Amino acid sequence: MKSEQAPQLLGAALAIVWLVVLVAVDIAIPDGQLVLASFFSLAPLIACALLPPAPTGAVAAVAVGLAVLSGVWDGTWGQGQQTVRILDVAVISAAAVIVSAVRVRREQRHARVSAIAEVAQRAVLPKLPSRTAHLSVAVRYVSAAQDAVVGGDLYDCFHSDTHTRFLIGDVRGKGIAGVEQAARVIRAFRQSAATGPTLPDVAAEMSAYLRGFFDDEEFVTAVLVEESTASTLTLVSCGHPPPLLVRGDGTACFVELPAGLPLGLGEAYESDTASLEPGDRLLMYTDGVSEARDRHGVFLPVLDLAPLVAAGTVDGALDAVLDAVRQHVTEGRLTDDLAVLLLERTAVEAHPPAQSQSVENRSADRSADESSLSAS
Repeated sequence: MKSEQAPQLLGAALAIVWLVVLVAVDIAIPDGQLVLASFFSLAPLIACALLPPAPTGAVAAVAVGLAVLSGVWDGTWGQGQQTVRILDVAVISAAAVIVSAVRVRREQRHARVSAIAEVAQRAVLPKLPSRTAHLSVAVRYVSAAQDAVVGGDLYDCFHSDTHTRFLIGDVRGKGIAGVEQAARVIRAFRQSAATGPTLPDVAAEMSAYLRGFFDDEEFVTAVLVEESTASTLTLVSCGHPPPLLVRGDGTACFVELPAGLPLGLGEAYESDTASLEPGDRLLMYTDGVSEARDRHGVFLPVLDLAPLVAAGTVDGALDAVLDAVRQHVTEGRLTDDLAVLLLERTAVEAHPPAQSQSVENRSADRSADESSLSAS
């Protein structure tokens, strides 16, 4: 409500200030030297840009009334030109009220469509388990598209009694088209992760499935991870930036994986393994992180994020990483979607009781969705 009231208060204030200033100037000018009555019509025009029809109508009525009274202090009362000026103010005022009504109707329609779109976008992103048998999990997503919750980046997790598999990827494209393709990639992952005997098989099946939906210029880069044993992860790279491995002692390095073509282009993939001891963390990210540029065009040094990745809880570490990305880019404005997924090897085996944050401020998602649906 406060965000809606601020522009309305501004519109009312500007219209009132204009009327007050205009009256003061008009009265100060000697009779007949300069007649400003027509300029009263600017007040409802200012109001219609920010106010609903009723307040705009009130401003319009005041403007017409002052235009009539101006004939008294200007000494033009009863003259034909004064009548024309009053009619001019009245006609423009009526048009301003109509413009305000049309604008409000369009804003309400846009709000309903945006609310529905936001709920649909949130439904695309899954919630990941905050714990698996041997891992703590955290994930964040930030869309660069204006007024969008989700863009073309994606993540998912498949968990069964035999294995747990993770996916993070980046669809070529943004906005609604990116959301559509991201949903398709997640569907392909869930189908293949459930039946693929090995992680390279999962990647190959996904690529073959997606090939039928992508055109010649569409693809998705991705990293697939499988929790093979308590201390070993299996990874497959599909043309994606390398994960960052941060050891418990603070040392860090990129996990160099066999090069593979993006999903939708490749046919066969190779895997590699990485050891993960208690306290070690593996950060996976999309190019919204690795290709974030400052005002001089310098890329964000991902390796320098290692101290942030190692500090605090996994959720706190990802929040710190996102803050670092925003501080690096010009004026904190992201030019690309980004997703980050962090895994930490825990010292004690545990069952996954809860779900991790899948979007910034996910704890508020339910109330946001309910308010969005009520707005629609």
